[in-house]
Amino acid sequence: MPRLWRHAGRLALLLVLLLPLQALAVGNPADMLPDPVQEDRARTLGRDIRCMVCQNQSIEDSEVGLARDLRLIVRERIAAGDTDAEVRGFLHARYGDFVLMKPPFAWSTAVLWATPLVALGAGLGLILAMRRRIAAAPAAPPLTDEERKRLAALGLPPEEGGTRA
Repeated sequence: MPRLWRHAGRLALLLVLLLPLQALAVGNPADMLPDPVQEDRARTLGRDIRCMVCQNQSIEDSEVGLARDLRLIVRERIAAGDTDAEVRGFLHARYGDFVLMKPPFAWSTAVLWATPLVALGAGLGLILAMRRRIAAAPAAPPLTDEERKRLAALGLPPEEGGTRA
């Protein structure tokens, strides 16, 4: 039991040491909005905007210069009184579907949305085809008397059911 507590203490220490890293998403405190409610809105909205350099990170998680510029645009628009939808619309109009972490469903993004469904369907189809193939495989013919005698001479019992493997 003491060993478990020692590991729990180390984990708690690690979490306490890593906690300040969350504040580094907006690197410069001068970039933050003075109103905590607006800053919280900006951070929430920033998690829905893709860093176009990193591609798999939101602008809140990226340290790239372009992500900082986009964070500043989001905060400027919020400070100007834009709604979240207006800020997303502004960035979408300027940078296209790619800037959104969850792009809208449209004909231009249909392949993106359909790919997981097609892959799942193909996998299920492959599993069903393999099961049918196994079920349709002919049964192994039974062992002949000569084969049984040879197995007995070797000291091996015949396979269960007396068929060839």
